[in-house]
Amino acid sequence: MAAREQAFPPQRQEKQPGKEHILEPRPQPTMGDYTPSNKLRGKVALVTGGDSGIGRAVCHVFALEGATVAFTYVKGEEERDAEETLEMLRGAKTGEAKEAMAIAADLGYEYACKKVVDDVVTAWGRIDVLVNNAAEQHVAPDLEHIDEARLERVLRTNLFSYFFMSKHCLPHMRAGSAIINTTSVNAYKGHPTLLDYTASKGGVVAFTRALHVQVIGRGIRVNAVAPGPVWTPLIPASFPEDKVAQFGKDVPMGRAAQPSEIAPSFLFLACDRDSSYVAGQVLHPNGGVVVNG
Repeated sequence: MAAREQAFPPQRQEKQPGKEHILEPRPQPTMGDYTPSNKLRGKVALVTGGDSGIGRAVCHVFALEGATVAFTYVKGEEERDAEETLEMLRGAKTGEAKEAMAIAADLGYEYACKKVVDDVVTAWGRIDVLVNNAAEQHVAPDLEHIDEARLERVLRTNLFSYFFMSKHCLPHMRAGSAIINTTSVNAYKGHPTLLDYTASKGGVVAFTRALHVQVIGRGIRVNAVAPGPVWTPLIPASFPEDKVAQFGKDVPMGRAAQPSEIAPSFLFLACDRDSSYVAGQVLHPNGGVVVNG
């Protein structure tokens, strides 16, 4: 799968969040030959933006590995994708895990983040793994096209939510728990038409490193994953049709990833027996782009 021919049909979704159920072709949330090994048996995991894309793939592999999974989605926009994910998680659930939970929330605001955490803790008593994954991006040809309202909105979704979700999860996490943040290759190489998105993802890297130092003494590991191009609903909801058709071809592997190729990085960081000595770090599943940092 390293390098292969790939082309996406030109397509455009007019607003965010993008919708997976109308994406062509559909992203692959799991690898057909995947063999679980109970890496997260007995764990409770919370994934933001888990209804589609990378989030859906992470939810699925966590469920296959024995976790009880909750995820968030955007109310009024992502119900169908959320229901598809719930159905997928029902099929993946192991005997000891509880039924998956989908929670509608606008995570840019602290009260909403607290409510999500409270719902999960009320149902299951604790949180062992938090994946901060929800994000949005919007193309702007230059800095002058980014106004205060848009910048605030992007930072609320992509950075504020990571702060607030972590803040309210930490009191319910014990030694051996993990926080995993989704950043981006763009935080390392920059993107000229995604300035606010890129800045938010750079903030996620810095937040990951700082929070790690703060909580590692409690036995809680904080890490991040910085994907390269990945075929998700965010792409046609962000870029024009001609860019979508060429998406991913500029990396050394010459193609975009499927979400199923990114999810194992999150699983590695979530599993204490696999990554017990990994903290404050960023994994880079990016198709061969060499980054420093």
